[in-house]
Amino acid sequence: MNSPDSYADQQNSQDLIVRVGEHRIHVRLDDPPGDHHPTEQTTLLLIHGTAASSRSWQPLVPLLTPAHRVVRVDLPGCGESALPAATNYAVDDIGSLLGTVLERLELAGVVAVGHSSGGVFAVGLAQQRPDLVRALTVIDTGPDMSAYIAEDIDLRGVPWTGLTDEQLRLAMRDGFHPGYRIPQDYVDQFRELDFGVFGAVSASIREYLASSSLPQRLVRLGKPLLVIFGDQDQRWDPASADDYLVVDGAKVQLLNGLGHSPNLEDPARVAALLLDFGAR
Repeated sequence: MNSPDSYADQQNSQDLIVRVGEHRIHVRLDDPPGDHHPTEQTTLLLIHGTAASSRSWQPLVPLLTPAHRVVRVDLPGCGESALPAATNYAVDDIGSLLGTVLERLELAGVVAVGHSSGGVFAVGLAQQRPDLVRALTVIDTGPDMSAYIAEDIDLRGVPWTGLTDEQLRLAMRDGFHPGYRIPQDYVDQFRELDFGVFGAVSASIREYLASSSLPQRLVRLGKPLLVIFGDQDQRWDPASADDYLVVDGAKVQLLNGLGHSPNLEDPARVAALLLDFGAR
């Protein structure tokens, strides 16, 4: 069997910059290897969480592309997406921005998959552009702020460049299950964090969840829903995953032994769930 690294070399991949007003949004397209026509595949739109980038999905990609087209996007100021002088991180505005990116790429009927705060932006996209989203998957995304159990860390004024990799791992340890060795690539992404973006996204997520919970919004949308949660999540109460069961037909999957980032901690288990959901 091919390793993920060798498989990646066989993929049909493109890196694009999509211009939307002042925004320059980086998008990575990964199509199945060989002669499969992309329109025959389900398209999975992967939206990363706060303090991350599209690179955080890399372990999943070679597991998904045999069956699906995978589209990864860097949110403004993250990864390879530029940070305009004035950026509004309101969830509805980011949802509209993502919708325009999909339109420019001529993509519709996507399964929007979001990790952590990326799940909130996936819901925002579906609310703003329900015509472009066929179904949703949220991974360790709290239904409302009452489910938030992490201790906030004030990162302002920290001499960031002077911290060692191990100090950075300590700072983000609650993003994973206890004892998990955080990969170096993720440490590097965290080191590239823009504090202004981090604060703006965090504030917009709180405001959005305070106005209406995700389950309430999803009930009104009426889209198929898959909820994935690590049962050792240290940021959002794992028991809150059941709140999504008010959505008609919602499937909730609690993953034993995993924390807040199962897409990194055990990509094979997450990929199996996404493949099954996408096939339906």
